[in-house]
Amino acid sequence: MTPDSGAPPSPKTTADTLKSKTSLPVIVAPMFLVSNPDMALASCKEGLVGSFPALNQLTSQGFEDWLIKMNDGIEKLKKDNPGQTIGPYAVNLIVHKTNPRLEEDLALCIKHKVPVVITSLGAVPDLVKAVHAYGGIVLHDVTNIEHAKKAAAAGVDGLIAVSAGAGGHAGTRNPVSLVNEIREFFDGVVVLAGCLSNGHDVLSAEVMGADFAYMGTRFVATKESSADPAYKQMIVDASATDVVYTSAVSGIPANFLKDSMAKAGFDVEKLKKEGAAAGKLKPMNADGEEAKAWKTVWSAGQGVSNIHDIPSVEDLAKRLETEYAEAKEELAKKLGIAPAKPKAAAPKAPKP
Repeated sequence: MTPDSGAPPSPKTTADTLKSKTSLPVIVAPMFLVSNPDMALASCKEGLVGSFPALNQLTSQGFEDWLIKMNDGIEKLKKDNPGQTIGPYAVNLIVHKTNPRLEEDLALCIKHKVPVVITSLGAVPDLVKAVHAYGGIVLHDVTNIEHAKKAAAAGVDGLIAVSAGAGGHAGTRNPVSLVNEIREFFDGVVVLAGCLSNGHDVLSAEVMGADFAYMGTRFVATKESSADPAYKQMIVDASATDVVYTSAVSGIPANFLKDSMAKAGFDVEKLKKEGAAAGKLKPMNADGEEAKAWKTVWSAGQGVSNIHDIPSVEDLAKRLETEYAEAKEELAKKLGIAPAKPKAAAPKAPKP
């Protein structure tokens, strides 16, 4: 990672700039074994931030192929849809010593100027400077205030507050409490994750003080996602009580669908009682296959209760936009606030 002396943009400028590049303040979360370029491009086409993890490709060469596809795809979307807001895309990098590809994948992000880099499991100042050097921004996901302060000190542009009930490696903090405490010391971009499934939830995240909503589980159940069809259907059929928070699957507390855990050989009722304290286990299913996190044991957040179908990304995005507009109108009525009137068009200059 090569440090650079280029100064990062101000927090407010970064938040405003990122919002100006989207038609709806939604970042589609990068999900292991689920997200892919087709899903990301479909999200960007609708004015959302699409994303995927670098490690969803087995090699750095494959990852570079995806970056080329994304950049070419974004340019084509802009050319084919003049006047339409095409959202930027993001790539997730695991910043941890267990990721041997970090240096090479970061170099590819720099080479292809990935607009948004989402870091996990480590906030490194040199990485942030390297991304800032080409004009990119860095968002870092956190589940607690200790990690949030470390990331802020590393110079990240935004914090993704992963609250209780989120899919994957979720935290245990109430979203209101978590966002409020982050806002006491951080003026940058705040993204809220956890149980956000519709347009009303997006507005709720903003009202709480976040700039963007982070949606993962809702987008697992879309036509473009790489998730197993049975995984998508399990999300549709599940309720919040079907989500188990445990460390038994990956060694770190995370939320998983209990039916997938049972099929993989876990004693779900026992793990429910043990909660997050359960140690990592290696159960076998009926066919003698070892359980594998995310591949055979499927993650989901408590927002599954509000997911009832498997639409295309385009249809889902349009629905979110409609719900978001309705939520604004409903809130304005409750508060007795007249809806904002559209700005009048500037008078045209007289022809010479």
